[in-house]
Amino acid sequence: MHTPDSTSSPAMVIVGAGHCGGRAALALRTAGWQAAIHLVGDEPHHPYERPPLSKDLLTGDKTAEACALLSDADLREARITRHVARVTSIDATARSLTLSDGQTLAYQSLLLATGGKVRTLRIPGGDLPEVMTLRNLGDAAALAQRLTPGQRLLVVGGGFIGLEVAASARKLGCEVTVVEGAPRLMGRAVPEPVAERALALHRARGVRVLLGVGPLGITRTANGVRMELADGSSIEADTVLAGIGIEPDLALPQAAGLAVGRGVMVNAHLQSSLPGIFAAGDVAEFPSVLSGQLVRQETWHNAETQAAIAAQNMLEGVNSALAAYTALPWFWSDQYDHQLQVMGEPALAATSVTRTLDDAGGMVIFYLDADNRLVGACGWGETSRVAKELKLARTLVERRISASAEVLADPATKLKGLLSHAR
Repeated sequence: MHTPDSTSSPAMVIVGAGHCGGRAALALRTAGWQAAIHLVGDEPHHPYERPPLSKDLLTGDKTAEACALLSDADLREARITRHVARVTSIDATARSLTLSDGQTLAYQSLLLATGGKVRTLRIPGGDLPEVMTLRNLGDAAALAQRLTPGQRLLVVGGGFIGLEVAASARKLGCEVTVVEGAPRLMGRAVPEPVAERALALHRARGVRVLLGVGPLGITRTANGVRMELADGSSIEADTVLAGIGIEPDLALPQAAGLAVGRGVMVNAHLQSSLPGIFAAGDVAEFPSVLSGQLVRQETWHNAETQAAIAAQNMLEGVNSALAAYTALPWFWSDQYDHQLQVMGEPALAATSVTRTLDDAGGMVIFYLDADNRLVGACGWGETSRVAKELKLARTLVERRISASAEVLADPATKLKGLLSHAR
């Protein structure tokens, strides 16, 4: 580990050594900051990307080292001091923070990139060792050991993580059941036609999917565990995965006096309510570039893009021109040989139109505002067949292209042509 710099002189300090924090630390150095950079996080691993946790890491197609964003050599070269510790308090007036190992760090600017903590099953038996969550590299390694051929996996939660793990477990030869309390998969994150296609795909690949029923409790049996469901039925399994999302841990920013809502509230420059403190990534609640409403996003894209803006603004200071965060939302989910993408903010649409991409269920649903400008899109299909069209759809949304519903729905209309016309 890199030898710590002096902890007494003001520095750039980043709390949260995940994807967003790691990227921000590198961006600070690349942008010309010459003094100390401190990266604080309680995970023993260097910053890494999380999307492979539910996919390639479980199946063995990728190693933990391949997910890393920074190595020891990278930290040394960039002169980034890594602290494996928790922050116990922030003194916003003195511009300093205290670590669990007793150190005090003075900061010129502070970035909170603390992500979120995984939600657990709050039911009887929810704390049994057979009940697991998936948030970090350690979780992925522990779960992977249990996903051997013939093992029975019960996934609670039909969202992205739950479905990606279900797909990975089927690839590994496990028996898989998914239990979702809502009447359909992936909640409000995707439109119903896409949810129906995902449901059909999982069932076709051998996953038992139960909708509209929730868990009541879990007990041990001679051969594993048994989960009692609200409809009176029960399911036996060897392993239970709680894939029910994350929530930001707001205790530290609240204690420091920061304004919080569903996350740390920031402006378009990712500045918090207190001078010198910024927030980015999963923990930040920021104004949407389309609606101005405060939103919070738990995506790779959000962590990646906000890290750069936060670093730039940490350097500029309050009296200089600041960069605004203007990237549109985008996320994807890989399930088997299919991919789902959501771009923009479909909730802001006045109308929608479906475009068929192929004869295998591939589709894009475009979302238009009252002026026929694209505000979002959601695509689904076999990755190899729809990847190019989904990339074009994303570009159309990012450029806020205007087009009629009829034109977008017509397969004879080339999406690339719409893009060229807009130029």
